Amino acid sequence: MSDLLEFEKVKKRFGGVSALSGASFTVPKGSVTALLGANGAGKSTALRVALNLEKPSQGLVRVLGQDSRRIGPVELRKIGYVAEGMEMPEWMTVDQYLNWCRPLYPDWDRKLEEKLRGIFHVPSNRPLKALSRGQRMKAALLSVLSYRPELLILDEPFSGLDPLVRDDLTKSILELADQDSWGVVIATHDIEEVERLADRVVVMKLGKVELAGDREELLEKWRRVEVLVTDEWEEPARYPSEWLNVKRVGMVVRFYESKYAKEDLGEKLKTHFPLTADPALQRVSLRDVLRVLTKAGRVEVGS
Repeated sequence: MSDLLEFEKVKKRFGGVSALSGASFTVPKGSVTALLGANGAGKSTALRVALNLEKPSQGLVRVLGQDSRRIGPVELRKIGYVAEGMEMPEWMTVDQYLNWCRPLYPDWDRKLEEKLRGIFHVPSNRPLKALSRGQRMKAALLSVLSYRPELLILDEPFSGLDPLVRDDLTKSILELADQDSWGVVIATHDIEEVERLADRVVVMKLGKVELAGDREELLEKWRRVEVLVTDEWEEPARYPSEWLNVKRVGMVVRFYESKYAKEDLGEKLKTHFPLTADPALQRVSLRDVLRVLTKAGRVEVGS
């Protein structure tokens, strides 16, 4: 089994509302997959279907090789789930909560627990209800990461947290992700943290998967291009569909090439521009790609 999580043409309806519309994507072993999209894109619904908290209306979801509708205690002991605003036994202290969790998971790693305690600095004897939002998220992650789940599912883990808390959470996720047999999927509308975490990207919009694949392979297809033009140059009526956000500023035309191939781009530039100098090409970030695609109406994500 190379994929820890597989969605195959999954649909989910709530009455007359379609939350998932034929969604297909995978989360391979050893990967950190960012599930991106604006609020209402279907991210949380997809994760709830994966955890058998919701049944798919159509299609198939496999979790650790098992149909999501049939996962039981064996699979659940290998899955970690942390969501924004998740319910916890608030009357318990952190120590009481961890003492309660340990017997439920045969693979609980006390050494890892102690290491994560050193990263998180969560007050051990304070009731969960008395913790700040960031401390509660740390306590939840501590209770999940300590049994080394094969699949870690995080639903909006960074929402509303300050930068220092985000750094702690990122460090702990990287601690987990540095294992070939484990995988992480992070659902979020904010790409600030996943920019440095994710090696795979799945972008959803209105229940559909609009973009999915390896992050580096995706970025290799993109370039920011600048071309110097003359006063005599006349802008063409149409540009290639793969050129996005085309703008002229003075004597420079800038755009994003979304299907980059060196020789192919050269031919297209000769067709549309009387080149007076070599064009300037620059690799772009995941944030750039998503921002451009959002402006083009192809995806919808946060900042």
